[in-house]
Amino acid sequence: MKPVAIFRHFPIEGPGYFATFLDSHSIPWRLVKVDANEILPSSADQFSGLVFFGGPMSVNDDLPWIVPVLALIRQAVANDIPVLGHCLGGQLMSKALGGAVSKNPTKEIGWGEVSVADNAAAREWFGEASKFESFHWHGENFTLPDGATCLLSSPYCENQAFALNMHLGMQCHVEMTEDMVKTWCQAGAEEIAGSSGPAVQSAAAMQRDLVNRVSALNQIAHRLYEKWVSGLMCNG
Repeated sequence: MKPVAIFRHFPIEGPGYFATFLDSHSIPWRLVKVDANEILPSSADQFSGLVFFGGPMSVNDDLPWIVPVLALIRQAVANDIPVLGHCLGGQLMSKALGGAVSKNPTKEIGWGEVSVADNAAAREWFGEASKFESFHWHGENFTLPDGATCLLSSPYCENQAFALNMHLGMQCHVEMTEDMVKTWCQAGAEEIAGSSGPAVQSAAAMQRDLVNRVSALNQIAHRLYEKWVSGLMCNG
């Protein structure tokens, strides 16, 4: 089977639970360290799927890797290679496929409830769940690309996830582990202190009941990832 390409855009925003999931299913993967100026793959065809994670930058920034990453996403979608995006990754997918990324009305930082849409696509990805608590850390949002279906929303961000066939873009972070939450709280202390609003939590609030919160989120992520990797088999 061809490996899954995992694109990391910031050192502390790695694959988290997604890597654990792939390893437990014996699915090979390769980490592409965009943050370390690693040369990007020239083609999506050498992989069974492409997965993009978060970062503090904007997809609208003038960074040298943005344009080639958008081209890789478009190539993968054109060739039916599944694409999965988390936060910045979901924004990259939206922009690559014709959507737009702009400032969200309010920052979302910390745990917050998302609602599952009442449509067939959402049922395929989330089963019978109608809502769940996810982790958030973003100040921008994306619009839905043409042909995409909204799967999730929150009170502070209308588009939290979209599906386009086997491709899934998310604004929220379902990949979190306990260590990631703790690390982000420490590294993001200045941003937390400088942010305000109804969807911004303190570091202490984010780490409250952390074991149970992460465990519940892992169960949601497990279902999503199982659905996503089912599309890899015909591309391996």
